[in-house]
Amino acid sequence: MSTNDYTKVPDSMRELLMLLFGNSSNDSSIEYRSNAQWKKLFKKINNDLFYCQVNLDLTHRKNYIVLKNGGQIIMIKYKVTLTKKEREDLIEITKKGKHKSRKARNSYILLNCDEGEFSEKVTNKTICRVLKIGMRTIDRVKRSFVEEGLEICLTGKKSSRIYEKKADGDVEAHLIALVCSEAPTGFAKWSLRLLADKMVELNYIESISHETVRKVLKKTNLSLGRV
Repeated sequence: MSTNDYTKVPDSMRELLMLLFGNSSNDSSIEYRSNAQWKKLFKKINNDLFYCQVNLDLTHRKNYIVLKNGGQIIMIKYKVTLTKKEREDLIEITKKGKHKSRKARNSYILLNCDEGEFSEKVTNKTICRVLKIGMRTIDRVKRSFVEEGLEICLTGKKSSRIYEKKADGDVEAHLIALVCSEAPTGFAKWSLRLLADKMVELNYIESISHETVRKVLKKTNLSLGRV
């Protein structure tokens, strides 16, 4: 292959390679590359970086590297560094079978992606093969650990959904009394929605759905058709 078949590595790309793979890596030491080498390099970068929506601007932090193009983030590489205590806790999780599968799986991922002082790091490709997962799963776990901490990474975020308060004994008593009373003018009998609206109107409860009314009636063996 002639010299003309090789392209010089831009200084900005060389800086990126040294940050991603280290100064001693072959990826960062080669001065010229063939088309095949460029293709192999970008495939490696694609495998090692977490893509979100990251001319080359690099930000190097303790646990991540950000690559920007024209101010827009196009790539982020997350770095997992565990303390000795964190490793011990994660190893303990992997030894016990009482944890949810997500927690155990993420513990294995973090232990194998660890680049800290006490790490026994293996390649992402090996992790994928052993755990039968994809690269994206590893990237998501690493990102969660760096941005949200170990606890959320293992157990996930708590749901922000607001659940309706269950009807207590007083509410049930008011509802049963209402069911046994005459239906409002213009209606032959009570409906679930009518009952729910009337309970709120009479200030028996702040809010109640017709589905909750149905469950209460079922619990007390009451049927609107038999009242």
